[in-house]
Amino acid sequence: MNTPANSKIETVLNYSCLLGEGPVWDAKQKTISWVDIVNGQIHEFSPTKQTHKILELGEMIGSIALCTDGNYIGALENGFAFINRQSGEIKRIADPESHLPKNRFNEGKCDPAGRFWAGTMALSEESGAGNLYVLNDQLIYSKKIDGVSISNGLAWSLDQNSLYYIDTPTMEVVRFDFDKESGSISGKKTIIRMEEKQGYPDGMTLDKEGNLWIAHWDGWQISQWDPISGKQIGQIRMPVARITSCTFGGEHYQDLYITSAKKGLSESELRKQPLAGSLFVIKNCGCEGIPPFEFIRHSL
Repeated sequence: MNTPANSKIETVLNYSCLLGEGPVWDAKQKTISWVDIVNGQIHEFSPTKQTHKILELGEMIGSIALCTDGNYIGALENGFAFINRQSGEIKRIADPESHLPKNRFNEGKCDPAGRFWAGTMALSEESGAGNLYVLNDQLIYSKKIDGVSISNGLAWSLDQNSLYYIDTPTMEVVRFDFDKESGSISGKKTIIRMEEKQGYPDGMTLDKEGNLWIAHWDGWQISQWDPISGKQIGQIRMPVARITSCTFGGEHYQDLYITSAKKGLSESELRKQPLAGSLFVIKNCGCEGIPPFEFIRHSL
């Protein structure tokens, strides 16, 4: 991996989430935002101002993305919603799984056309109980993949012709042909297979070279992969086991932000990894990312 030898893994602040996930960099505000899924919180930290803000939502939240108006769109326990970034006020959009009260939303991200993709999973983690949905700028949703177990990482190739996707228990990353104009996907193909000893693939992001960076739940690592060859390029060993996601931030997207979790760890495990649940950063990590796509929100 191209990580400089003097790069170090730092905690962003002295705070730990139960289930930290879904980091998003905001270049305009120069902030990093992430969620604590189980505690129903959105966290926002400004590295320049050293300020930490928490929005309490009152229900679980799987993921957020930035909107073009500066607020958030979120995949909450009870469906899609706009979330006011200042007040935390929730404006409901739609709940595709109102008939499935034992499911919740998980990972979500915007595509290059400004649609919001987010998947679901059973609270019990029952196999095949979840689905992947997309919400367009007209606030109409559609189902894209069914029979998902734990819907997780999403990323789009640099040429915007491919969607990369992770359903965690499969231990695979799959690729779909992606049509930016329509949002349709087709031609599913497995491009990366992992061994259980590596930990379970969770969230992921893309760097400006087109490589995938994948977080490993119970794997103590972030890995870097070439999606064309399917070969692993590198690895960053982490001080905690349950690595959940990662994204690039900073002025030139040169800093790698990494979320983690302490959910489900025993007291003895927590003693061995006291930083579990922290947000980490590797400044000047040796690679650069690309700006996140934003949800196109029309004035209402």
